[in-house]
Amino acid sequence: MTGFTPSAQAFIDARELLLRHRTDYARAYEEFAWPQLDTFNWALDYFDVMARGNDNPALWIVDDLANGGTRYSFAQMSERSSRMANFLREAGVGRGDRLLLMLPNRVELWDVMLAAMKLGAVVLPATTQLSPDDVRERVEAGGARFVVVDAAELAKFDALDASVKRIAVGASREGWIDLSRAYEASAVFEPDGPTRASDPMLLYFTSGTTSKPKLVEHTHQSYPVGHLSTMYWIGLMPGDVHWNISSPGWAKHAWSCFFAPWNAQACVFVYNYARFVPKDTLNALVQCGVTTLCAPPTVWRMLVQEPLASHAVKLREIVGAGEPLNPEIIERVRHAWGITIRDGYGQTETTCQIGNSPGQPVVAGAMGRPLPGYRVELVDPDDQPASEGEIALRLGQNPVQRPLGLMTGYANNPKATEQAMRNGYYHTSDMAMRRDDGYFVYVGRADDVFKSSDYRLSPFELESVLIEHEAIAEAAVVPSPDPLRLSVPKAFVTVRQGYEAGPDLAREVFRFSRDKLASYKRIRRLEFSDLPKTISGKIRRVELRRREMERTDEPARQPDEYWEEDFPELR
Repeated sequence: MTGFTPSAQAFIDARELLLRHRTDYARAYEEFAWPQLDTFNWALDYFDVMARGNDNPALWIVDDLANGGTRYSFAQMSERSSRMANFLREAGVGRGDRLLLMLPNRVELWDVMLAAMKLGAVVLPATTQLSPDDVRERVEAGGARFVVVDAAELAKFDALDASVKRIAVGASREGWIDLSRAYEASAVFEPDGPTRASDPMLLYFTSGTTSKPKLVEHTHQSYPVGHLSTMYWIGLMPGDVHWNISSPGWAKHAWSCFFAPWNAQACVFVYNYARFVPKDTLNALVQCGVTTLCAPPTVWRMLVQEPLASHAVKLREIVGAGEPLNPEIIERVRHAWGITIRDGYGQTETTCQIGNSPGQPVVAGAMGRPLPGYRVELVDPDDQPASEGEIALRLGQNPVQRPLGLMTGYANNPKATEQAMRNGYYHTSDMAMRRDDGYFVYVGRADDVFKSSDYRLSPFELESVLIEHEAIAEAAVVPSPDPLRLSVPKAFVTVRQGYEAGPDLAREVFRFSRDKLASYKRIRRLEFSDLPKTISGKIRRVELRRREMERTDEPARQPDEYWEEDFPELR
């Protein structure tokens, strides 16, 4: 390949080093350095040049296993995205404009992402699971001037300010621009000017413990180039067929449905299903010859319930991320397929920081070692080195010391940025311990945010919705253990005077939760109870969490406890 700019060549050289030492962790970690970039546009300077005349498959979308799906080559994706960029520019999208993107796994999602990069626009990815209230909040908080939305979700945008320009995908509707016209635009795209590597490119919403959502800002280098570490962790190689089971709108989708595989020049594989069926997933792995797979632990826990050994997969590398994997699950997969699931750790704010890399021993219960480009430390509450403490990344004055895959900050919250970047470290708010052999073992969150399935949930956000119910005086949400989802949101609530705790009220609260919250945030368990508090009146969620974590199978329910399953009419 020729025609790369100096910055793009520096990126290519860093990529080649990692591919060359794919199974030699010591050399990769010692020799790798983040490329120093000045002007750099991954879509123009790397992807388009790499894609020139490249008929290898870049994207493979399957809706029905019977028909084999549709494949798009790198050359086709380059041309499609250039047409899309010209179309969006004609619609008014320019450098620095913010565009909220809400699409399922359809080819237009990749077209728009590449096109926005070429234009220098900033994308705000959004899951289709958002409610109308969520949509309005994100458009306003993110300052989005444009929205690109799947036809099935258009009604969620009815309440938006008229100044927001709407673009529909999959159908035409009055007041919306039809995106299908994009492919009539010119296939020759000329950028308005050079893109600085430090220019903003992506804004991801993340839930914390405050009511105001934070916007994680990534640049034209932090995610495209930063995901070299993710490429290395997964073990991707040119020509791989890579399947990442993840929903669009979340950072993990960008991790390994976009940047990591295309950095490796692998094919992104997508199998769209209405409902997750483990047997169908295994059949897709076999029929489509998937070679690398990334799936959250919830998926792995469902897959091992099937006879894995009867499926002749072609998998070379398999990884899991989002939460620690159970050792028994890892062993069952290894016994059936002879392959070891490797854990990895990262955040929306970063690329993959820590992981079990290919060819290295996997220590049971450990999430691995720092990946090339990341210098990971553990610090105590005074930010002093510790063998068990908060995972932190050192921020040096020298740009070489700062990991390229780290966000620039929270775009709408300078105080949160200052807090996260204090005392010369980026603080992850995740706790770990370091073994003598250098492997890290995940301990848990430093705050109350928790994972349910592969989704990160904020108790504060859920509680804020619950107390809108006229019968609820106070609420505290904590994770409750669940064999399939790892944990589910459970609400401890006290009722207002004049209301009676019991099954009728529980049913109404569950219905209220369904109406007000996206499906992945819904309250699944409810207990009417007095809330433990500190002497200053603050709710002690730590006590409620401990109470839930220490639960045994007997008794199955606590007094005044109800589960969503108790009310089949709500399903």
